[in-house]
Amino acid sequence: MPFDFTAVTAPFRMQPGLRALADDATQLTPNRPGDRALAEKLIVLARHAEQALVEAEGFDAAPALRRLCEQAAAEQPQAWRRIEEFAWEAPLLGWSLDADTVRGDGPPEIGACLAALPPRWRLPGLLSLAFAEDFAVIDGATARIPWLAVCLPSHWAPQDKVGRHFAEVHAPVADNRLLLTASDHLARLVTGTQRWERFVWTITPEPRLDMHPRRVPPPRWPADADADALAAMANFRTERQTFIPLPEARQAIFTIHVESRPLANAVATPAQAETVHAALASMSEAVLAYRGLTSARDRLLEWLAARR
Repeated sequence: MPFDFTAVTAPFRMQPGLRALADDATQLTPNRPGDRALAEKLIVLARHAEQALVEAEGFDAAPALRRLCEQAAAEQPQAWRRIEEFAWEAPLLGWSLDADTVRGDGPPEIGACLAALPPRWRLPGLLSLAFAEDFAVIDGATARIPWLAVCLPSHWAPQDKVGRHFAEVHAPVADNRLLLTASDHLARLVTGTQRWERFVWTITPEPRLDMHPRRVPPPRWPADADADALAAMANFRTERQTFIPLPEARQAIFTIHVESRPLANAVATPAQAETVHAALASMSEAVLAYRGLTSARDRLLEWLAARR
């Protein structure tokens, strides 16, 4: 699903921004060989799996994984299907899992990556490669995040978030009062019966989807670039986040679909330029610093203003 520009609002506020999903709305995006998300995820799982696949000690992810598999098979049968009771296949990738055994004749680097993972992580690994989304589990009873399969984080490390309370996870976020005060309520809400989604966005000079702080240095804007040169290197990075509920377990699977496009392609109309200009102009100094936009803000505003 493309980024929804109605999520860009002014004045800009760090807030939950949840909205209910329609009954027929999809939450998963199939990967195909050659897709950017698949390529970057494969690198992460092959080289840095311990930084992407993390869980709290003693947590049983089986119910959440079963629910995710069922959702994927019902919603995207061309990309995920059950072939036996304990066997799942990603047909677009040409690989499957029979319990923990890797089978298939798809791209060999995918099979090698899955086989190298610890057996309990092979199913999450195949799901991560089969879909553009990253995944985490939220526990409604404790408002903690006990399990993550996140290959493409936005300036945060999954291993630093696992097992922590929702409020702790968002503590570093600038102007986070609304997020923190609503954290327990939000955890209860998204682990109910309704499905939810939200969108977030930023502008960054880094085009990669994977922005793990131990793998990618903090992006830097050149001080000597004029507005047009700066905009030419800028990327509009977005996330669509959704929640697949498991009300019987008081849990939800949190999905994160990261996309990044050149700013000039993403902001394609005068109305979109006006919307982004108004939001960027209203960001607080704390938010600008948190998002690495302080030195770029005025030049980006100049570029956007010329396109309104």
